[in-house]
Amino acid sequence: MRFKLSIEYAGTRYSGWQIQKNARTVQGELQRAIETASGSGRFELYGSGRTDAGVHALLQVAHLDLDTKLPPDRLKWAINDELPADINVVGVERVAHRFHARHGAIGRCYLYQVSRRRSAFAKPFVWWVKDPLDAARMRRAASFFVGLHDFRSFSADDPEEKSTQVKVEAVELGEVGDLILIRVRGSHFVWKMVRRMVGVLVEIGRGAMPAEHVPHLLRQPSDMPAKFTAPPSGLFLEQVLYEGDTVLRPLAPAVPVSCDIVR
Repeated sequence: MRFKLSIEYAGTRYSGWQIQKNARTVQGELQRAIETASGSGRFELYGSGRTDAGVHALLQVAHLDLDTKLPPDRLKWAINDELPADINVVGVERVAHRFHARHGAIGRCYLYQVSRRRSAFAKPFVWWVKDPLDAARMRRAASFFVGLHDFRSFSADDPEEKSTQVKVEAVELGEVGDLILIRVRGSHFVWKMVRRMVGVLVEIGRGAMPAEHVPHLLRQPSDMPAKFTAPPSGLFLEQVLYEGDTVLRPLAPAVPVSCDIVR
């Protein structure tokens, strides 16, 4: 039988989602927990896609093929009892075998948190930028990313081996206290794309680059975005979208972060 798993995790201590030799990963922890909870090593777990080392997820999706007599709620609790505190299965539901966590996904949302101030508590979940940032300039630049473009300048993938054409459905930029929130929604994403987009937006917010330079970076291959790659700490996989889904939440901080200073 097939189950759909909805998962949240803080990625700080992990080398990403995907299982790797000699590295601690989110998928590896889940597989260990499922084996202990079910008493069986005969199962398959597929994620909707990978997240890199240090990247978090508010709603990662995976499907699990497992023969078990446990109902979904009991299975969820049994798995969570075996997981470390920074990984949590939010939901488990029975689905048809035609459901595939990766191939069935029609879109993904990522959220990035830039902090305008130093924080004693939020460091693992933000990128603190010391320089003043002009959010209006960043918002104008973000609009140039929307549409179907070749993101080879924003990707660490080899364009000879993998297409770097991506359709970006929307880029939202908002301010909450001392946080600048950037949400990117698209059909799919290539490796490091969102972090490099954010890095370029921050350079524009600093005043080090004109907003109108973004179309040039999308038209001509350039190594410039790689130099500005934002750290993984501020990045969250916010939602994986399937047929009939809508974006679930308004633009808001990913975790309860103290983002206002009493002045």
